[in-house]
Amino acid sequence: MINRRTFLRDAACSSLGALALAGLSARVAQAAKLSKIGVQLYTVRSQMAKDFEGSLKQIAELGYQEVEFAGYYNRTPQQVKEILGRYGLSAPSAHVPLATVQKDIEKTIEAAKVIGHKLLVCPYLDAKDRTSLDDYKRHAETFSKAGEACRKAGIEFGYHNHDFEFVTMDGKMPFDVLLAGTDAKTVKIELDLYWIAKAKQDALAYLRKHPGRFVAFHVKDMDATPKAFFTEVGRGVINFKELLAQGKKSGVKYYIVEQDQTPGSPFDSLKISIDYLKKLEF
Repeated sequence: MINRRTFLRDAACSSLGALALAGLSARVAQAAKLSKIGVQLYTVRSQMAKDFEGSLKQIAELGYQEVEFAGYYNRTPQQVKEILGRYGLSAPSAHVPLATVQKDIEKTIEAAKVIGHKLLVCPYLDAKDRTSLDDYKRHAETFSKAGEACRKAGIEFGYHNHDFEFVTMDGKMPFDVLLAGTDAKTVKIELDLYWIAKAKQDALAYLRKHPGRFVAFHVKDMDATPKAFFTEVGRGVINFKELLAQGKKSGVKYYIVEQDQTPGSPFDSLKISIDYLKKLEF
């Protein structure tokens, strides 16, 4: 016969056990890993120029599932699509030079649709194209037009930062001018985590302030030397755990490893980076 004291004791133990399990489940539910990891092919630009298909094969063998193009090395969109298919790769995004954005966005969109790009990104502004805030205001207009053309085609358009957009001009930060001068629905941002850190800006604050605006990360680390140079992901000083967690909340869809310069073979560096990211929980 179970007496009142035994019943209450067993009930209390059951409640504590349930609470412990609930707490564990909550922690498990909160932990996340990247489901897909991409690579910006600029990292292996020399290798791509020599062996386009072989380089993509090596990228796939390292475990990367997505690639971001920075040029097609004289291959047609159909050829690119076929090669990607052979190695189980997809190319959700591609970098498009400013001149192309200005003059040939429709042709670029057609190529993107063949290959399967979902995001086209203007990656850089030459020094001559960023001498004043008026330059940035003109670029905002150009990006808005390109963004609208992409939107009609079912593709997103974005801009990729470096550090120079965070150098104040006439009391304003050019990056903020670009954000204010474009519609968040048509002009997205691919946030380079190295360059915004190099500019000593708070990436987390931008992500929290503009949910849905930042759709891609360049996952790139910074070493601890006075030069604050490029290094493999996980070997530097950038806190990817908190950035990836906030990115997930803010609507980031693409996580793209890039290392502009590597100490040896870029494939060796890319292996170090993906091995770290595959294990990272956030």
